[in-house]
Amino acid sequence: MTSSTTDVPKISFQNVSRRFGDGAGSFLALDRLSLDIADGEFVTVVGPSGCGKSTAMNIAAGLTEVSDGRVLVDGKDVHGPGPERGVIFQQYALFPWLTVRQNVEFGLRIKGMPATERRRISDHFINLVGLADFADALPKTLSGGMKQRCAIARAYAVNPTILLMDEPFGALDALTRVGMQDQLLDTWTQERRTVVFITHDVDEAVYLANRVIVMAARPGRLQEIIPVDLPYPRTEAMRLSPEFAEVRNRVWHAVYHQKPQIESNI
Repeated sequence: MTSSTTDVPKISFQNVSRRFGDGAGSFLALDRLSLDIADGEFVTVVGPSGCGKSTAMNIAAGLTEVSDGRVLVDGKDVHGPGPERGVIFQQYALFPWLTVRQNVEFGLRIKGMPATERRRISDHFINLVGLADFADALPKTLSGGMKQRCAIARAYAVNPTILLMDEPFGALDALTRVGMQDQLLDTWTQERRTVVFITHDVDEAVYLANRVIVMAARPGRLQEIIPVDLPYPRTEAMRLSPEFAEVRNRVWHAVYHQKPQIESNI
């Protein structure tokens, strides 16, 4: 499960469990997850509903505490949110009264960065996600895909080394979703941040990732790690290739041919 035998993993889950509730009404959401993710890696996480995908991401983001085990980022224990971790959810979470540029600059303003430097950084990332013509637009005038691109630019602007993305394209139509996948990969290729991307879409998981992490449900635990040995850049032709289909079928089988584990037998 370790991505490197010599380097410190960028993110390391070490025997992590998370239980919610107390007494008879409690349930184990995540069961002894151990996983290392390397610096600059693009990892997707798939699995049936209730498999602990979002719980694991929230723990890595510092939004949820572990019940047992530990999570490390750059070799240091996670005990809350940090500026090195940017989080993007399915909901766009933009400030509706701020323009695209003002949204992207929000974190930089909070840090007290001078206006000229904020402008330089926001220009870079607004251009990177293809929103240069909409820098002064309000979110209500943007499509869903454009709003998510703005959210991605805002996350990048504060210079995180890690992006944690929970179903960021889940609310988009199919055509927009494919375009956003290509846009994200283009941005990742240029910036090479570490990305952990949760999705229910097997095709999306394979298209984006270096490795696909398959989770098993009830209780959430690691099922299988599937490498995606397809070159970047990923293309439409690759989506239709036998090589892509082979990996996709393996992931599909790992996700949808699982037998639930009974918690009392753990």
